[in-house]
Amino acid sequence: MRVLGLGDNIIDRFVDRQVDYPGGNAVNVAVFSRRHGAEAAYLGVFGDDLLGGYMRRTLEAEGISTWGCQVKQGSTGISRLHVVEGDRTFLSWNGGGVTVTDPLILDDELLDYIAGFDLVHSSVYSRIETQLSALSRTGALISFDYSSEEEFRSDEYLGDTAPHIDLALVSCGSLSLEESKELLLRIGHAGAPLVLGTRGESGSLFLSQNRFFSHPAHLHTDHSLMVDTMGCGDAFLAATAVSLSSQGWKRGQAPEPSAIEAALACGAEAAKFQCTVEAAFAHPRCWSAESQAVR
Repeated sequence: MRVLGLGDNIIDRFVDRQVDYPGGNAVNVAVFSRRHGAEAAYLGVFGDDLLGGYMRRTLEAEGISTWGCQVKQGSTGISRLHVVEGDRTFLSWNGGGVTVTDPLILDDELLDYIAGFDLVHSSVYSRIETQLSALSRTGALISFDYSSEEEFRSDEYLGDTAPHIDLALVSCGSLSLEESKELLLRIGHAGAPLVLGTRGESGSLFLSQNRFFSHPAHLHTDHSLMVDTMGCGDAFLAATAVSLSSQGWKRGQAPEPSAIEAALACGAEAAKFQCTVEAAFAHPRCWSAESQAVR
Protein backbone atom coordinates (compact mmCIF):
# COMPACT_ATOMS: atom_id res chain seq x y z
CA MET A 1 0.00 0.00 0.00
CA ARG A 2 1.21 3.50 -0.86
CA VAL A 3 0.01 6.36 1.38
CA LEU A 4 0.46 10.10 0.83
CA GLY A 5 0.06 12.73 3.51
CA LEU A 6 -0.99 15.91 1.72
CA GLY A 7 -0.95 19.41 3.17
CA ASP A 8 -0.30 20.51 6.72
CA ASN A 9 2.89 20.31 8.73
CA ILE A 10 3.43 22.09 12.03
CA ILE A 11 5.80 22.20 14.95
CA ASP A 12 4.27 21.07 18.23
CA ARG A 13 5.94 23.25 20.89
CA PHE A 14 5.51 21.81 24.39
CA VAL A 15 6.01 24.82 26.65
CA ASP A 16 6.10 22.65 29.78
CA ARG A 17 8.94 20.52 28.39
CA GLN A 18 10.62 23.35 26.44
CA VAL A 19 10.84 20.98 23.49
CA ASP A 20 9.71 21.15 19.86
CA TYR A 21 8.46 18.11 17.95
CA PRO A 22 7.52 17.65 14.28
CA GLY A 23 3.84 17.10 13.61
CA GLY A 24 0.78 17.99 11.61
CA ASN A 25 -2.15 15.83 10.58
CA ALA A 26 -0.90 14.93 7.09
CA VAL A 27 2.66 14.41 8.35
CA ASN A 28 1.57 12.15 11.20
CA VAL A 29 -0.60 9.90 9.04
CA ALA A 30 2.27 9.42 6.59
CA VAL A 31 4.68 8.46 9.38
CA PHE A 32 2.21 6.16 11.13
CA SER A 33 1.25 4.46 7.86
CA ARG A 34 4.92 3.82 7.19
CA ARG A 35 5.25 2.23 10.64
CA HIS A 36 2.32 -0.05 9.77
CA GLY A 37 4.11 -1.36 6.71
CA ALA A 38 2.94 1.01 3.97
CA GLU A 39 5.20 2.91 1.59
CA ALA A 40 4.59 6.54 2.52
CA ALA A 41 5.31 10.05 1.31
CA TYR A 42 4.50 13.61 2.30
CA LEU A 43 3.59 16.40 -0.11
CA GLY A 44 3.30 19.99 1.04
CA VAL A 45 5.05 23.31 1.66
CA PHE A 46 8.01 23.83 4.00
CA GLY A 47 8.95 27.22 5.39
CA ASP A 48 12.41 28.50 4.51
CA ASP A 49 13.32 28.90 8.20
CA LEU A 50 15.29 26.57 10.47
CA LEU A 51 12.16 24.78 11.60
CA GLY A 52 11.18 23.98 8.02
CA GLY A 53 14.52 22.27 7.49
CA TYR A 54 14.12 20.40 10.77
CA MET A 55 10.68 19.18 9.71
CA ARG A 56 11.91 17.86 6.37
CA ARG A 57 14.94 16.11 7.87
CA THR A 58 12.83 14.27 10.44
CA LEU A 59 10.45 13.03 7.76
CA GLU A 60 13.27 11.74 5.61
CA ALA A 61 14.81 10.09 8.69
CA GLU A 62 11.51 8.21 9.07
CA GLY A 63 11.75 6.93 5.50
CA ILE A 64 9.10 9.35 4.19
CA SER A 65 9.65 10.64 0.67
CA THR A 66 9.35 14.42 0.26
CA TRP A 67 9.48 14.47 -3.53
CA GLY A 68 7.44 17.32 -4.98
CA CYS A 69 7.46 19.36 -1.77
CA GLN A 70 8.10 23.09 -2.11
CA VAL A 71 10.09 25.46 0.08
CA LYS A 72 8.53 28.92 0.26
CA GLN A 73 9.54 32.11 2.00
CA GLY A 74 7.82 32.32 5.35
CA SER A 75 7.58 30.83 8.81
CA THR A 76 6.85 27.25 9.72
CA GLY A 77 3.63 26.75 11.65
CA ILE A 78 3.99 26.45 15.44
CA SER A 79 1.35 25.16 17.85
CA ARG A 80 1.99 25.94 21.53
CA LEU A 81 0.67 23.40 24.00
CA HIS A 82 1.28 21.63 27.28
CA VAL A 83 0.31 18.35 28.90
CA VAL A 84 -2.25 18.22 31.71
CA GLU A 85 -2.68 14.82 33.38
CA GLY A 86 -1.45 13.04 30.28
CA ASP A 87 -3.71 14.92 27.85
CA ARG A 88 -2.22 17.46 25.49
CA THR A 89 -3.89 20.86 25.77
CA PHE A 90 -3.52 23.51 23.07
CA LEU A 91 -2.65 27.06 24.11
CA SER A 92 -2.17 29.04 20.89
CA TRP A 93 -0.68 28.88 17.40
CA ASN A 94 0.76 31.20 14.76
CA GLY A 95 -1.94 30.47 12.20
CA GLY A 96 -0.16 27.54 10.58
CA GLY A 97 2.64 29.45 8.90
CA VAL A 98 3.43 29.34 5.20
CA THR A 99 1.68 26.00 4.72
CA VAL A 100 -1.62 27.83 5.29
CA THR A 101 -0.81 31.27 3.87
CA ASP A 102 0.73 29.91 0.65
CA PRO A 103 -0.53 26.31 0.24
CA LEU A 104 0.52 23.88 -2.43
CA ILE A 105 -1.26 24.17 -5.78
CA LEU A 106 -1.73 20.80 -7.47
CA ASP A 107 -0.63 21.06 -11.11
CA ASP A 108 -0.78 18.24 -13.67
CA GLU A 109 2.65 16.90 -12.69
CA LEU A 110 1.70 16.64 -9.04
CA LEU A 111 -1.69 15.11 -9.83
CA ASP A 112 0.03 12.47 -11.97
CA TYR A 113 2.33 11.75 -9.01
CA ILE A 114 -0.61 11.50 -6.61
CA ALA A 115 -2.34 9.02 -8.93
CA GLY A 116 0.38 6.51 -8.03
CA PHE A 117 -0.84 6.29 -4.41
CA ASP A 118 -3.55 4.06 -2.99
CA LEU A 119 -4.61 6.51 -0.27
CA VAL A 120 -4.19 10.27 0.08
CA HIS A 121 -4.84 11.82 3.48
CA SER A 122 -5.46 15.50 4.20
CA SER A 123 -7.33 17.67 6.67
CA VAL A 124 -9.12 20.92 7.41
CA TYR A 125 -5.74 22.49 8.23
CA SER A 126 -4.31 21.94 4.74
CA ARG A 127 -6.41 24.49 2.82
CA ILE A 128 -6.99 22.13 -0.10
CA GLU A 129 -10.80 22.12 -0.01
CA THR A 130 -11.07 23.60 -3.52
CA GLN A 131 -8.71 20.93 -4.85
CA LEU A 132 -10.51 17.89 -3.43
CA SER A 133 -12.48 17.37 -6.64
CA ALA A 134 -9.25 17.16 -8.68
CA LEU A 135 -7.76 14.85 -6.06
CA SER A 136 -10.68 12.44 -6.27
CA ARG A 137 -10.21 12.18 -10.04
CA THR A 138 -6.71 10.76 -9.59
CA GLY A 139 -8.25 7.42 -8.59
CA ALA A 140 -6.62 7.36 -5.15
CA LEU A 141 -8.80 6.86 -2.09
CA ILE A 142 -9.17 10.12 -0.16
CA SER A 143 -9.34 10.34 3.64
CA PHE A 144 -9.97 13.66 5.34
CA ASP A 145 -9.80 14.77 8.97
CA TYR A 146 -12.57 17.14 10.08
CA SER A 147 -10.93 17.59 13.49
CA SER A 148 -13.04 19.02 16.34
CA GLU A 149 -13.85 22.67 15.54
CA GLU A 150 -17.46 23.66 14.87
CA GLU A 151 -16.53 25.79 11.87
CA PHE A 152 -15.66 22.61 9.97
CA ARG A 153 -19.01 20.96 10.73
CA SER A 154 -21.37 23.41 9.06
CA ASP A 155 -23.69 22.12 6.34
CA GLU A 156 -21.91 24.34 3.82
CA TYR A 157 -18.43 23.02 4.66
CA LEU A 158 -19.55 19.40 4.68
CA GLY A 159 -21.37 19.90 1.40
CA ASP A 160 -18.23 21.30 -0.23
CA THR A 161 -15.91 18.53 0.98
CA ALA A 162 -17.66 15.26 1.86
CA PRO A 163 -18.75 14.33 -1.72
CA HIS A 164 -15.09 14.14 -2.76
CA ILE A 165 -13.74 11.90 0.01
CA ASP A 166 -13.93 8.18 0.75
CA LEU A 167 -13.22 8.12 4.49
CA ALA A 168 -13.93 10.95 6.93
CA LEU A 169 -12.33 11.19 10.37
CA VAL A 170 -13.90 13.35 13.07
CA SER A 171 -13.07 13.89 16.72
CA CYS A 172 -16.07 13.27 18.99
CA GLY A 173 -14.31 13.35 22.35
CA SER A 174 -16.52 16.12 23.71
CA LEU A 175 -19.81 14.64 22.43
CA SER A 176 -22.24 12.13 23.87
CA LEU A 177 -22.85 8.86 22.05
CA GLU A 178 -26.06 10.14 20.49
CA GLU A 179 -24.43 13.43 19.48
CA SER A 180 -21.55 11.49 17.94
CA LYS A 181 -23.90 9.31 15.92
CA GLU A 182 -25.80 12.37 14.72
CA LEU A 183 -22.56 14.01 13.55
CA LEU A 184 -21.39 10.88 11.73
CA LEU A 185 -24.75 10.64 9.97
CA ARG A 186 -24.54 14.29 8.90
CA ILE A 187 -21.12 13.70 7.34
CA GLY A 188 -22.32 10.49 5.72
CA HIS A 189 -25.45 12.12 4.31
CA ALA A 190 -23.28 14.96 2.96
CA GLY A 191 -21.45 12.43 0.79
CA ALA A 192 -18.74 10.53 2.66
CA PRO A 193 -19.38 6.76 2.32
CA LEU A 194 -17.30 5.86 5.40
CA VAL A 195 -17.05 7.94 8.59
CA LEU A 196 -14.82 7.23 11.58
CA GLY A 197 -15.43 9.00 14.88
CA THR A 198 -12.86 8.82 17.68
CA ARG A 199 -14.17 9.25 21.24
CA GLY A 200 -11.08 9.01 23.43
CA GLU A 201 -11.50 6.60 26.33
CA SER A 202 -15.05 5.86 25.11
CA GLY A 203 -13.71 4.10 22.02
CA SER A 204 -14.69 4.65 18.40
CA LEU A 205 -17.68 4.68 16.05
CA PHE A 206 -17.69 3.78 12.37
CA LEU A 207 -20.48 4.46 9.89
CA SER A 208 -20.84 2.42 6.70
CA GLN A 209 -24.04 2.10 4.63
CA ASN A 210 -26.07 3.69 7.45
CA ARG A 211 -24.87 1.00 9.87
CA PHE A 212 -22.90 1.84 12.99
CA PHE A 213 -19.96 -0.20 14.26
CA SER A 214 -18.24 0.47 17.57
CA HIS A 215 -15.09 -0.65 19.32
CA PRO A 216 -13.90 0.00 22.88
CA ALA A 217 -10.71 1.89 23.55
CA HIS A 218 -7.67 -0.20 24.43
CA LEU A 219 -6.60 1.36 27.72
CA HIS A 220 -3.39 1.13 29.70
CA THR A 221 -3.80 -0.48 33.11
CA ASP A 222 -0.37 0.88 34.08
CA HIS A 223 -0.81 4.66 33.90
CA SER A 224 2.93 5.17 34.32
CA LEU A 225 3.26 4.15 30.65
CA MET A 226 1.24 7.19 29.55
CA VAL A 227 3.27 10.04 28.05
CA ASP A 228 0.62 12.12 26.24
CA THR A 229 -2.26 11.75 23.80
CA MET A 230 -0.69 13.70 20.95
CA GLY A 231 -1.33 12.03 17.58
CA CYS A 232 -3.73 9.35 18.88
CA GLY A 233 -6.44 10.19 16.34
CA ASP A 234 -3.92 10.21 13.48
CA ALA A 235 -2.50 6.87 14.65
CA PHE A 236 -6.03 5.43 14.81
CA LEU A 237 -6.84 6.62 11.28
CA ALA A 238 -3.59 5.36 9.76
CA ALA A 239 -3.90 1.89 11.29
CA THR A 240 -7.58 1.64 10.35
CA ALA A 241 -7.01 2.74 6.75
CA VAL A 242 -4.02 0.46 6.20
CA SER A 243 -5.99 -2.47 7.65
CA LEU A 244 -9.03 -1.78 5.47
CA SER A 245 -6.84 -1.49 2.38
CA SER A 246 -5.08 -4.77 3.15
CA GLN A 247 -8.52 -6.40 3.25
CA GLY A 248 -9.51 -5.11 -0.18
CA TRP A 249 -11.14 -1.73 0.48
CA LYS A 250 -11.83 0.04 -2.82
CA ARG A 251 -13.80 3.08 -3.90
CA GLY A 252 -17.47 2.34 -4.42
CA GLN A 253 -17.26 -0.95 -2.52
CA ALA A 254 -18.16 -0.94 1.17
CA PRO A 255 -15.83 -3.00 3.37
CA GLU A 256 -17.17 -6.21 4.84
CA PRO A 257 -18.33 -5.94 8.46
CA SER A 258 -15.55 -8.30 9.54
CA ALA A 259 -13.00 -6.05 7.82
CA ILE A 260 -14.36 -2.98 9.63
CA GLU A 261 -14.27 -4.71 12.99
CA ALA A 262 -10.69 -5.89 12.43
CA ALA A 263 -9.63 -2.42 11.29
CA LEU A 264 -11.14 -0.73 14.36
CA ALA A 265 -9.26 -3.17 16.59
CA CYS A 266 -6.02 -2.25 14.79
CA GLY A 267 -6.81 1.43 15.25
CA ALA A 268 -7.52 1.03 18.96
CA GLU A 269 -4.22 -0.78 19.50
CA ALA A 270 -2.32 1.87 17.53
CA ALA A 271 -3.89 4.66 19.62
CA LYS A 272 -2.99 2.79 22.81
CA PHE A 273 0.64 2.53 21.75
CA GLN A 274 0.66 6.19 20.68
CA CYS A 275 -0.02 7.23 24.28
CA THR A 276 3.46 5.92 25.15
CA VAL A 277 5.24 8.10 22.55
CA GLU A 278 6.51 11.63 23.09
CA ALA A 279 4.38 14.00 20.99
CA ALA A 280 3.46 12.54 17.59
CA PHE A 281 6.55 10.55 16.65
CA ALA A 282 9.37 11.90 18.85
CA HIS A 283 12.46 13.52 17.19
CA PRO A 284 12.58 16.25 19.90
CA ARG A 285 14.61 19.46 19.72
CA CYS A 286 15.06 21.70 22.74
CA TRP A 287 14.48 25.44 22.69
CA SER A 288 15.44 28.29 24.96
CA ALA A 289 12.67 29.55 27.25
CA GLU A 290 14.11 33.06 26.93
CA SER A 291 14.33 33.27 23.15
CA GLN A 292 12.00 30.41 22.10
CA ALA A 293 14.57 29.70 19.41
CA VAL A 294 15.45 26.18 18.39
CA ARG A 295 18.98 25.23 19.39
